[in-house]
Amino acid sequence: MPDVHIVSHPLIQHKLTLIRDKNTGPKEFRELVDEIAVLMCYEVTRDVALEDVTIETPICTTQAKMLAPKFGIIPILRAGLGMVEGMLKLIPTAKVGHIGLYRSPETLQPVAYYCKLPPDAQERDLIIVDPMLATGGSASAAIATLKEHGCKRIKLMCLIGVQQGIDTVHAQHPDVPIYLAALDEKLNEHAYIVPGLGDAGDRLFGTK
Repeated sequence: MPDVHIVSHPLIQHKLTLIRDKNTGPKEFRELVDEIAVLMCYEVTRDVALEDVTIETPICTTQAKMLAPKFGIIPILRAGLGMVEGMLKLIPTAKVGHIGLYRSPETLQPVAYYCKLPPDAQERDLIIVDPMLATGGSASAAIATLKEHGCKRIKLMCLIGVQQGIDTVHAQHPDVPIYLAALDEKLNEHAYIVPGLGDAGDRLFGTK
């Protein structure tokens, strides 16, 4: 598959099993999503550039490495919010933007109702976060929104996806890498991922 990364670390797979379990309550679900986001962040940032800096250790002056790019974390509302704090634990200087989308009852296509980005978003490496990559419509719309604002360096990070969602995103945005913790079997007639984990937003926030 073009530029799709399945992050199959044993710790991630263990925690993913726990959040799939229907008996996992909202508190534990939120904690596990946060922890998986931390672990996936390592892989998503594996190829970022480093720059040389000069520092003083307690012993001497030395050359060392630091992250070169500035980052932005862009959750798709509302479920993407559950992944933000985990990312910020590893990239605390990242700025956070938000994109809100809903599905039009007439066209069934995603419609953006909210977008608030860092003022320098165009200069940042942006990571869109959303737990589920199902039809790919929302992810594609979020990417398009960022591109409309002049953003170019974009990655998409989801917990669970299906091939249909991958195909939709890459058909419209072949330049955007996708990172998943699991690639599931299919979508059901209601566009839920099978076996999936249900509605991530409802499970994060205890709503239905």
